[in-house]
Amino acid sequence: MAEIKFGTDGWRALIAEEFTFDNIRLVTQAIANYIKDNKLEKKGIMVGFDNRFLSEEFASAVAEVLAGNSIKVFLAPHGVPTPAVAYSVKIKELAGAVMLTASHNPHTYHGIKFIPHYAGPAMPDITDQIVENVRKLQENSEIHRLERDEAQKMGFITLFHPQNNYLYHLQSLLDVDAIKKSGLKVVVDPMHGAGIGYLDKFLIALGVSVITINSSRDAYFGGLLPDPAEDNLSSLRFKVRENEADLGLALDGDADRMGVMDSRGNYYSPNQILIMVLRHLIKNRKWKGTVARTVATTHMLDRIGLEHNVQVVETPVGFKYIGNAMIKKGAFLGGEESGGISIKGHVPEKDGILGCLLFMEMVAVEGKDPAEILEDIYKEYGPVVSRRLDIHCTQQKKEKVLEILKHYDPGYICSKQVLTANRIDGWKFLLEDGSWCLIRASGTEPVFRIYAEAAVEADVVALQREVKENLTL
Repeated sequence: MAEIKFGTDGWRALIAEEFTFDNIRLVTQAIANYIKDNKLEKKGIMVGFDNRFLSEEFASAVAEVLAGNSIKVFLAPHGVPTPAVAYSVKIKELAGAVMLTASHNPHTYHGIKFIPHYAGPAMPDITDQIVENVRKLQENSEIHRLERDEAQKMGFITLFHPQNNYLYHLQSLLDVDAIKKSGLKVVVDPMHGAGIGYLDKFLIALGVSVITINSSRDAYFGGLLPDPAEDNLSSLRFKVRENEADLGLALDGDADRMGVMDSRGNYYSPNQILIMVLRHLIKNRKWKGTVARTVATTHMLDRIGLEHNVQVVETPVGFKYIGNAMIKKGAFLGGEESGGISIKGHVPEKDGILGCLLFMEMVAVEGKDPAEILEDIYKEYGPVVSRRLDIHCTQQKKEKVLEILKHYDPGYICSKQVLTANRIDGWKFLLEDGSWCLIRASGTEPVFRIYAEAAVEADVVALQREVKENLTL
């Protein structure tokens, strides 16, 4: 029997291996039990899905189980972005949403993400209850189900398209006049995912010159990972250069992450995007308050924040913790190095569409090329280079390294004194010159990730090399 776990952003598994209709119904019943236990069943649930293989059929299976538990379902008619689904929870005041997606994972994977009533990723206390409900159901399966046709006749399933409400809301978060007047020409790449018809539609309505690529549904994502990392955006780079566009804007499989290129095809990492957006919000919007970032995200946010009396809150990895900081600490910006971003006034869920538009707004307001904007930041706050090194090993090796890490407490790394160490999520060491490194073990795979940040590339490489050698990886 499959072990069903909720990771940093839901349950994901191989289609047909563990991600089967039976297991989907099992997990949905566990979610329905959670909703009923918390007396939220009268509020209804949104069900959305991305463009992966069998997504519509999986979504129907979810809707049938929810309907079988007398929970009203608002079912998306076709693939929709995760942030649009989350926003629907907010405006319709629902008990939550079930989003069928494996985000940026390979096409062979699918997944279920539960979005609670506060319209952000579910925190561990909620997913723990759902997983416990799964365990109970595996012992004594009692799954209620109402066939879709019958459920629709009875009013338990209603089709609901979130696009218009969501895009209208985005207008309230952005300086649309600056974007309209900018004269910018952009190429949009939704990577065959659920973001098709969102970012481009928004910009075209503003009169922006838009060229769209990879905008047809393809469950194989064109043979690439639906991840807007630089290695997967060669077609975007080509199209930007070919059409002499100002920007290339990309979205991942469920449009909650982003990728950006300038007119020369230079790629901007999520860390770089975050520091540019933060500076824009402080400089041009005059925003003050708190910013939330994960332990693996650039400390340049801290440097900028320090200069402007902006507090930075550090969280474990996973946007659910960022979203929690946005709710409880009122953070006006939340971000992570893996590409997630959101701002105050929006839902506490990462949003690649919003991220692309914020970047475009920044370029429009500044009237400069992104490379110039980034260079200005480095001149003002000092240079920074951030990298992540993934190290694959055997499960046996992973266990040995985890044992070493229990006692790993270096006084110096690369001849630099360790000033502080924290265990918020992994093993993180802050060094005397402001550089730092973080070691995290994957919760599901025999993989270690070594993050490092320093003023120059050579120091980043040296930090990662020494830590790797110390851990015998």
